[in-house]
Amino acid sequence: MSGLLGITVYGCGPDEAALFREAAPRLGVAPTITDAAVSEANSGLALGNRCISVGHKARIDHATLRALGRAGVAYISTRSIGRDHIDGEFAARVGISVGNVSYSPDSVADYTVMLMLMAVRDAKSVIRRTDLHDYRLHDVRGRELRDLTVGVVGTGRIGTAVVNRLRGFGCRIVACDRSRTADAEYVSLGALLGLSDLVTLHTPLTPETRHLLDRERIGRMRHGSFLVNTGRGALVDTEALVAALESGRLGGAALDVVEGEEGVFYTDRRDRPPAGTALSRLHRMPNVLISPHTAYYTDRALRDTVENSLVNCLEFESRTQHG
Repeated sequence: MSGLLGITVYGCGPDEAALFREAAPRLGVAPTITDAAVSEANSGLALGNRCISVGHKARIDHATLRALGRAGVAYISTRSIGRDHIDGEFAARVGISVGNVSYSPDSVADYTVMLMLMAVRDAKSVIRRTDLHDYRLHDVRGRELRDLTVGVVGTGRIGTAVVNRLRGFGCRIVACDRSRTADAEYVSLGALLGLSDLVTLHTPLTPETRHLLDRERIGRMRHGSFLVNTGRGALVDTEALVAALESGRLGGAALDVVEGEEGVFYTDRRDRPPAGTALSRLHRMPNVLISPHTAYYTDRALRDTVENSLVNCLEFESRTQHG
């Protein structure tokens, strides 16, 4: 192990662990791997390692960041594009830098288009009826993407990949972002909501974008339109979304992320389903599709996140040694 960079890898499932063990020797890394999410209690696993890798499934609180700082951690690489589960400003105050990873945007872009198609073809109701051996056609006919206007909110790597896929369907594409990098018709957010039959969210979650779609903006969406969210759950005011769906104002939603998903998604809740929550109300709606934050989860994307998390740590050590 002499000469290898020690990195502690937290929140690592069996599939990720196999990839870490495969990539680490090739990159000159000696990993300490645990399936437990990083916490104040297990921060000692990082002793002697200045860099750690963490998953996106659990929030890292201030007590944990302080404990990691005391353990000598100087860099956290999160195996996700989003960093909203880590308070970067507080981490900096305790001497820790935070970095995210990039991975192929195709995993989320493919999944997003799949959800769009499922939403406008009422796939949830169709599949549920067929599972009960009811093979009749439903009264509600599906819609074709070529007849719709799709609004893409956020045109970073994933949003742009979604736009590129939508071109093949022949639909009108409008977009909203400060950086106009995609081949789309850019408009204001308010105009996008009023024009779009289907709105898809691909903007990062920041204090400024939390509840980007609040009650007022949801009220400006076209009557009968659909919402797809594969970004972050808190981009949407969930109570306002539920109200708009229950009233029939919106035609449906397809959500891979939901506000308050922490502690629910990635757990087996068959014997204790969430009750009395906005999530439980969404589950009951025939026009709402929910998946557990799985859009990113492909062979290629997982390999990218593992390797790029290790590369981030190596580059941080190189910068600090030569900076």
